[in-house]
Amino acid sequence: MHSAVFLIEFGAIILALGLLGRVAGRLKFSPIPLYLLAGLAFGEGGLLPLGASEEFVAIGAEIGVILLLLMLGLEYTASDLVSNLRTQYPAGLVDFALNAIPGALAAFLLGWGPVAAVVLAGVTWISSSGVIAKVLGDLGWVGNRETPVILSILVLEDLAMAVYLPIVTALVAGVGIAQGSLTLAIALGVAALVLFVAVRYGRLISRFVSSDDPEKLLLVVLGLTLLVAGVAQQLQVSAAVGAFLVGIALSGEVAEGTHTLLSPLRDLFAAVFFVFFGLHTDPASIPPVLLPALALALVTAATKVATGYWAAKRAGVGVKGRWRAGGTLVARGEFSIVIAGLAVTAGIEPKLGPLATAYVLILVVIGPLTARYSEVVGTRFADRTAENRSVVAPRTALDGVPPTPVPTTPDPDKDGTQD
Repeated sequence: MHSAVFLIEFGAIILALGLLGRVAGRLKFSPIPLYLLAGLAFGEGGLLPLGASEEFVAIGAEIGVILLLLMLGLEYTASDLVSNLRTQYPAGLVDFALNAIPGALAAFLLGWGPVAAVVLAGVTWISSSGVIAKVLGDLGWVGNRETPVILSILVLEDLAMAVYLPIVTALVAGVGIAQGSLTLAIALGVAALVLFVAVRYGRLISRFVSSDDPEKLLLVVLGLTLLVAGVAQQLQVSAAVGAFLVGIALSGEVAEGTHTLLSPLRDLFAAVFFVFFGLHTDPASIPPVLLPALALALVTAATKVATGYWAAKRAGVGVKGRWRAGGTLVARGEFSIVIAGLAVTAGIEPKLGPLATAYVLILVVIGPLTARYSEVVGTRFADRTAENRSVVAPRTALDGVPPTPVPTTPDPDKDGTQD
């Protein structure tokens, strides 16, 4: 009987996701907000609360994030990663300053303590790699010029989590300096080791994984990814970082074959992830903290746009690409909830959990919208800039010389290529 209920519930979820995805496709819109609303409907306090299938949905959601980051890593080689990290680390510092500080200030303004300020700083700092990876795929922007800049910022944030999460864990648990330092050292060591192996021995790993049989290739790659992600998470390093580095380590025909085989699985489990996020959001807890969450969301949405714009401009991307980069980075998600969950479990601040949930829910809905329509804003801005540069100041007969045309520089967005 229990298995029958499970099949009915999970089947209803998958069917609903398929229908919502079809609606989003006809509207040419990212399905992420619709998946989240489905999660609210199936979650606690919703219209049709789940029971038997909730645990399976939780596992599927975790696999969804791992597959999203694996597929993102397959798009780039280890040399690309190292090069981007070397050139984009200033963007990581700007990202931290513009987006973590507002969260900390908000905590102090709400009368919370320094530990809660550190936690809320992390909630507002880290963009959602899962949501952004899905948006890039849905909008067909993976090959755009600004995408490496976006990925570099996301990777810097994910790697920073290897340092930040152990610190927060130690703070909320109230452990001593020695134990906290040991946890931090282990996390940094594991992250550095995985990155070193991915960069140094990526070709050997690809040879080991390679197979002409699609079934064997799928099993080996999926098993390796889950294994590395699990070990990374067990050692206080993000599972998403481990999955991303596995994708980085694979290259050539192996990467192409893996991308083809895993795309359907990624889409399925990614949709489950967004539903799971909605499942754990009680609609009744949102109204009391909605106004401060909305204010914080608007401020940090603007700072994320500024971060992406600045980073893309620094990389030589055109105006439209800069706006796309900024708009794409707005969404927050899985890491923000994980960070807030640490504080809620430790009983640091009762209102922190609902505030973080409302904040993430707002930005995870707004994020795909800003990503999609930032290009429209960027196009209008670029067109206005081009018009201003093409204006020639008229001369009068009193000048005594013929008018001199004002030279214009070519618009990088008008060369027929994507930014």
